[in-house]
Amino acid sequence: MVNIYQRIVSYLLIRTFGISRISLAHYMFSVPKKARSFARYLGLNIFLAVTIVFLLAPSDFMSWEEFKTVGDDVLYSFTLCITLGTGNEYLNSWLNKRVPWIEKPTTRLILNTFTLLGYSFLVSLLIAYVFIQLFFVDDPSGIPLRVYIQQTYVPMIVAVVMVIFLTSRGFLLGWRQSAIEAEKLKTERVASQYESLKNQVNPHFLFNSLNALTSLVYEDQKQAAKFIKKLADVYRYVLDNQKKEVVALSEELKFVEAYTFLQKIRFEDNLQIDIQAPNQEMMVLPLSLQMLVENAIKHNIISDDQPLQIRIYQEGENMLVIENNLQPKISHEYSSGLGLKNIQSRYAHLSGQEVEIQNGSGKFIVRLPLLVLQTA
Repeated sequence: MVNIYQRIVSYLLIRTFGISRISLAHYMFSVPKKARSFARYLGLNIFLAVTIVFLLAPSDFMSWEEFKTVGDDVLYSFTLCITLGTGNEYLNSWLNKRVPWIEKPTTRLILNTFTLLGYSFLVSLLIAYVFIQLFFVDDPSGIPLRVYIQQTYVPMIVAVVMVIFLTSRGFLLGWRQSAIEAEKLKTERVASQYESLKNQVNPHFLFNSLNALTSLVYEDQKQAAKFIKKLADVYRYVLDNQKKEVVALSEELKFVEAYTFLQKIRFEDNLQIDIQAPNQEMMVLPLSLQMLVENAIKHNIISDDQPLQIRIYQEGENMLVIENNLQPKISHEYSSGLGLKNIQSRYAHLSGQEVEIQNGSGKFIVRLPLLVLQTA
């Protein structure tokens, strides 16, 4: 019978009001949940209000006659609990968005103390004035200001406890979030290092490099010696800089030049690299440029008819552009996509800036923010 009744009600709601089955299910399950949460919140504040009145005047609970007179006091206490609890929680959340604990702990502590306590005092004074005027005395016209202020003593004690709790919780949550972000950055850096090392040590790269070197040894020994030096420079840079958070742009460009020299031995004039001298005093993530050049070479056709053109140049004061013509291979090599994703995540964490990616109009363009090294 219950299932039949539910189906009839559902059918009438759907036909009459046009409610879909999904929204109906959301209504039937979310509203009671919100109602239960609100009921628990009210119940907790009623319990706190009764407890505070009992602690301040336990004799009022000893007889029924006395108990009937505590209604105004419980209502007063309940109003304080609701306004102080909800208001302080809202103010604390508002401050969390504007002054995070981890970034400015001293400023946040001062703001938390003065904002929450100031709000608690003003609200307590206002509620005391309203209740004294309406419920507690017959002729409130002659009551001095100090009487109203005295009514804020107990609420302020409660507010101090509340501020200590919110401050401690906010700091611990901020510290925990900072630790999570630091661990996430560490994980992403390790993944990026692994991706870079894998790209450098993978059998195809070694095979192609050694194959090119074998030909050079017989054809041009001077060029072969230069090839070996550039190959050593590539591996030395990877080993020396993979654990750093940022490196000088000048160092990264030298690494890219060494890497592209090895690739140009293989592709000759079909691979064209144009590096326009940007502001080399700025900083970038280590191995970031090499990853982008490697991706361009890996995923695009490089031939006499379709040479690959890669440009690296500065745009504005703090943006480095890596651009290549788009001529994707029919059968792509496998790519995990970790390299570009890690570059984006690490830039966002270190500088709060986004890596811009533009794919279309025959070009693949990546814009990397240039960073400034912060010195003490």
